[in-house]
Amino acid sequence: MSHKRIPKRKAAIAVGGAVALGAAVILLPHANASQDGASSDAATAPKTLKATDASDLASQLAGLLGDAFAGSYYDGDKQQLVVNVVPGDNNNVIVQAKKAGATVREVDNSMTELAEGKRTLKTEATIPGTSWAVDPRTNKILVTADSTVTGEKWDRLESTVRGLGSGMATIKKSEGTFRTFASGGDAIFSGGARCSLGFNVTADDGAPAFLTAGHCAVAADEWSDAQNGQPIATVDQAVFPGEGDFALVRYDDPATEAPSDVDVGGQTVQITEAAEATVGQEVFRMGSTTGLADGQVLGLDATVNYPEGTVTGLIQTDVCAEPGDSGGSMFTQDGLAIGLTSGGSGDCTVGGETFFQPVTTALAAVGATLGEAGAGAGAGDQAGGEEAGGEDAGADDQAGEVGGEEAGQDDGTGYGAGQGAEDGAGDDGLTETH
Repeated sequence: MSHKRIPKRKAAIAVGGAVALGAAVILLPHANASQDGASSDAATAPKTLKATDASDLASQLAGLLGDAFAGSYYDGDKQQLVVNVVPGDNNNVIVQAKKAGATVREVDNSMTELAEGKRTLKTEATIPGTSWAVDPRTNKILVTADSTVTGEKWDRLESTVRGLGSGMATIKKSEGTFRTFASGGDAIFSGGARCSLGFNVTADDGAPAFLTAGHCAVAADEWSDAQNGQPIATVDQAVFPGEGDFALVRYDDPATEAPSDVDVGGQTVQITEAAEATVGQEVFRMGSTTGLADGQVLGLDATVNYPEGTVTGLIQTDVCAEPGDSGGSMFTQDGLAIGLTSGGSGDCTVGGETFFQPVTTALAAVGATLGEAGAGAGAGDQAGGEEAGGEDAGADDQAGEVGGEEAGQDDGTGYGAGQGAEDGAGDDGLTETH
C-alpha cells in the first residue's frame, strides 16, 4: 500500500479490510472480563485477561511486589497472567498477587540474580552467533548459539553457563546462523539493499515518517519505494549496533500520506498505539519477503551478538523471518504495534529464532508518535470521493493464500510493511499464516 498519495480505492480497501479483520477475531483467543464471585475463593481466582491487559497487570505487580517479583508470562491457553515470586519472610506478597488476579508461582531465581547472570555472559561470552534472554516460564536465562559457535567458542560459552550455577541458565544450539534480515530485492530499496517498512509515524515536528530497522538505515541514507526508483525518504536517526536496532526515516514530501496501518495483503490492520510485549503473547509479523507469519513472544530484553556487533534490549520470538523482512512490523491482531524485525536464524521453512526491536523504545528514542496519538498526516484524502467503495473495495483482493511464493512478488512499494504480499491474503485475514 503506497503512502504517497494513496488512491481513493486504497482508502476504501482499508475500510473493507477492517471489516474482514473483525471476522477473524473469533479465531484467536480473546479474554472476557473477570467475574467477581460471591465466595472468597472466587474473589482470589485468577482473572481471565487479554495479553495486553496481562502486560499492564504485570507492570503493576512488578512495582507492588518489589524484589519478590521474578518475572511473568501470559498463559494463552488459560488466558491468565502467571507471576513468578521469590518466597521470603513476607508471604503477604503472594496474597497481594493473587488478589490482583494473577496465578502465582514460587521460583528460586530473583530478577537481580538473573540480571547478574546476564552481565556475566556479556563479560565472558560475548561471542558472535550467541544470544541470551530471561525465560520467565523456566525462571532461567535461555542461551542460544548458532551453527558458527563451535570448538573453542562453544567450550567458552558452555563453561560460562556452567559457571553461573545449577538452575540459572540453559543452553541450546540453533541450526541456522544469526544475521540481520536485510537483502537485495523489493519493498523499500537503497542501492542493492532491501528492507521492509515497519510502522508509519509522526515525527516530533509533525512531519510524516516511518520506523524501520537500524541496520538498514546505517547502510544507506536514502530509500525508494521501487527498485532503482527515485528516493522518497531520508534517514533521520539510526541506532545499530548497541542499545537497539531501529531508525526513523522521514518522507521527503511533507504531504505524503502515512496512515497508521499494516497491509497484510488485501486488507489492513489499523494500528492504534504501541505496546510492550509479554512473554507468551501471540503476535504477527509482516515482511516484504515472506508476507504474514505468526508465533509467540519467548523472551524480553534479549541480547544478540550479530557479526556486526552486539544489540541489546530486543524481544525474542519463534516467529519466522528471512532476508528482506528486516524492519518489518510485529503487531497484535487487535492493532497494537509491538516490534520491528531485527534478525535471527533459520527461515520460514525450518523455523528458528527471530529478534525484534521494541516499538515503544524506538518511539521514545526518536521522539515520534504512532497510531491515534500521531494521526493526522494526510488524513483528508482518505474519506469520501467518487471512487471510495465504488469498486467493491477489498472484496476481490482477499482471495488466495498469504505468503508462500506469492509473497513479495509485487514490484511496488514496501509501504504498510509488506505490500508485496498484497495479492496473497486469504479471506480469514490474519489466521492464514506461515
